[in-house]
Amino acid sequence: MSLFSPDIGLLFWMALSFGVVFFIVAKWGFPVITRMVEERKEYIDKSLQKADEVNSRMAQLQKQSDLMLEETRATQLAMLRETAQIREQILSEAKELARQKTEKFVQETKKQIGLERAAALTEVRNQAVVMAVDIAEKILRKELKEKDRHMEYVNRLLEDECRNHIDALR
Repeated sequence: MSLFSPDIGLLFWMALSFGVVFFIVAKWGFPVITRMVEERKEYIDKSLQKADEVNSRMAQLQKQSDLMLEETRATQLAMLRETAQIREQILSEAKELARQKTEKFVQETKKQIGLERAAALTEVRNQAVVMAVDIAEKILRKELKEKDRHMEYVNRLLEDECRNHIDALR
């Protein structure tokens, strides 16, 4: 049963071995382990600080990016508004120019129609004079020959000449 109840000598040597190992570990092992734990802690702290700095810089960059995006959108919106205004101005100028040209064309056309109408009226008057002279000539010839058909003949000539000129004007 010596396995379950150790002797005093065994306990002494075990305690002495434990003390020597503890002294060696305490003298040279614990400082190395403690130093490594401290270095690891410092490394982790520095990494956390760097991560915080990176996060804050990322937040600043995100804010700057958002501001730049807002400025870009505002600039884009202003450009679109300006483009729309320019387009409306160009359209109104084009409409005004077209209206002026149309008005000028209509006035020139009315003037041309007036001139042609005056020329046609002058021609009709000239033809009426020629026709009157022809009728007078024919009446005089006929009157010299026959006086009873004089009125009937004049009326017929006038009707014929009027129809001819009306047909020519159409």
